[in-house]
Amino acid sequence: MARIGAIVPAAGSGLRMGMGTKKQYLTLAGVPLLGYALKTMEDSPTVQEIVVVVGPGEENYCCDAVVKKLGLNKIAAIVQGGSERQDSVYNGLLALSPDIDIVVVHDGVRPFLNQDILVEVVAAAQKYGAATCAVPAKDTVKLSDEDKFVTRTLPRDCTWLVQTPQAFRYKLLMTAHRRAQEDNLLVTDDTALVESLGGQVKIIMGAYENIKITTPEDLDVARAIIETAGQGGLW
Repeated sequence: MARIGAIVPAAGSGLRMGMGTKKQYLTLAGVPLLGYALKTMEDSPTVQEIVVVVGPGEENYCCDAVVKKLGLNKIAAIVQGGSERQDSVYNGLLALSPDIDIVVVHDGVRPFLNQDILVEVVAAAQKYGAATCAVPAKDTVKLSDEDKFVTRTLPRDCTWLVQTPQAFRYKLLMTAHRRAQEDNLLVTDDTALVESLGGQVKIIMGAYENIKITTPEDLDVARAIIETAGQGGLW
């Protein structure tokens, strides 16, 4: 049976949130945002171990305020992130056990991780090598030049908004990260690294409520999602 490890990057500075507390530690219904993703991974029979990647000097705080508070037992390591998300994921890869076959990467500030989607993404990665969840774009998407003039309109029926979780064969993702370091390639998500190698990435249908908390408005939306679902505490 394949061993599945998860990396949860949560080392961002949260500048767009405009609050004194980093967004990953802000509470949603009394629980730190980061705790939602970790608890879903903890409860998943698919995932065997979890590595959390946090900002410099936050390891003990994360352990006390999130891991111990929620009684999480699958946390294999809490490691320091880098200056970019890509660096943080790589540090997480280095901290996983050497026998991991499939790596799941999920943003620490996406609290509404769906168990069914997690299972589907992992299964697709096992079959195809790399997979991500995504949702169809509802609006028309246009590309622009540096002066903000439209250069191209993308066909909406082929346009997807990429989310996490994403999953990869461990060796593929490690190779992609090391090649990116050699080529000084910086991207915004791990699927782009696989694409840079010429690899294919399978799309799995995501969920529109699987939002990433970036601004105070996002936090309001998250509260509304919880209220609508009639749940409190943990999703």
